[in-house]
Amino acid sequence: MQERRIDTAIVLDILDGGTLKMKDDTHFWAYKAYPGRADNMLCVAAIDGASIIVKTFMHHFAED
Repeated sequence: MQERRIDTAIVLDILDGGTLKMKDDTHFWAYKAYPGRADNMLCVAAIDGASIIVKTFMHHFAED
C-alpha cells in the first residue's frame, strides 16, 4: 500500500463507495476511479464472510 500511495482511508472509501463486481456469493472486487492519479482505477479484491477480508489491492484495474 505504501509503495502505491494507498492508505486505509482509500481502501475504506473504495469498499464504502466503489462499484462492486461479484465473483460468486462471497468473493468480490470493489473498484473506483480517482482522477489525478496516474494509476487511476484502484481495486480491492476481498471476501465477504463474518467480516470482510481484503486479499489484495490492485492498481491500473480495468472493468470487463
